[in-house]
Amino acid sequence: MANATEHTGLETGDRPSSEHAALRYTTEHGFREQVEVVAQETPVTIYINGEEFATVVCSPWDIDNMTVGFLCSEGILRSREALGDMLIDEQKGTAHFTIEGYEQNIAGKVFLKRYINSCCGRSRASFYYSTDALLCKDIDAQFGIEPEMVLQLAHRLETESKHFAETGGVHSGILAQGADTGDVAAGTLLAFQEDIGRNNVLDRLYGKAFLEGIDLSDKVVAFTGRVSSEIVLKISKMGVPVLISRAAPTNLGLKLADELGITVCGFARAGRFNAYTHTDRLR
Repeated sequence: MANATEHTGLETGDRPSSEHAALRYTTEHGFREQVEVVAQETPVTIYINGEEFATVVCSPWDIDNMTVGFLCSEGILRSREALGDMLIDEQKGTAHFTIEGYEQNIAGKVFLKRYINSCCGRSRASFYYSTDALLCKDIDAQFGIEPEMVLQLAHRLETESKHFAETGGVHSGILAQGADTGDVAAGTLLAFQEDIGRNNVLDRLYGKAFLEGIDLSDKVVAFTGRVSSEIVLKISKMGVPVLISRAAPTNLGLKLADELGITVCGFARAGRFNAYTHTDRLR
């Protein structure tokens, strides 16, 4: 785990927003001047062992979860023991990490390089990057979930996201317990995250789980974004067996989910949902 963690800037839980002048048009009144609340976004530059690695654009809060999850998803952080010092300065928009063994990390060397052919003999041409083939996990979780839990988690996305209610400009995601354990009931909410980007939401959940040592093999993720191939790849890297969305899936997203062993439920809202892949996990 990190030897030293510093965090400068916004306190956890802050959800800053901005006001902007706008003209609202209605058929009844025509145009009227008013002030609208809009979501904020900010660039954050990540440094690893003193060298600039990447810049991500995200919502300006909980940058530690966001950047750690991003590095986990890209295969840069593979274990908690490898994470040394972590310095997050949200006011400056920087995140400095000390990561043991980074120089020998193959994921860092091929970061964002396009990979056209099938990878690692798995014949999955839908892997965009070579790191996807290295990091994606085939999931074989055996637990089942109740249909009502799918709808409850989808509904909680709406009730938990106060910032969305204010701005309409963020995605949100939930990490929940999928199966009963000795002390945690199925459906228990373990984390809630918001961000302007749907990919960022999953990185935030991944980062929180990584930093807190949460086992994801029996968990469920519910979020508001479209279930595209890149989203399914992130869920696979996390090792989460069930993905619930209030939105639609894509054909390539479902193809990957079927291959990787992920249960996908879409259009989960207003008392209904569609189950597309690995439906045997639904009781």
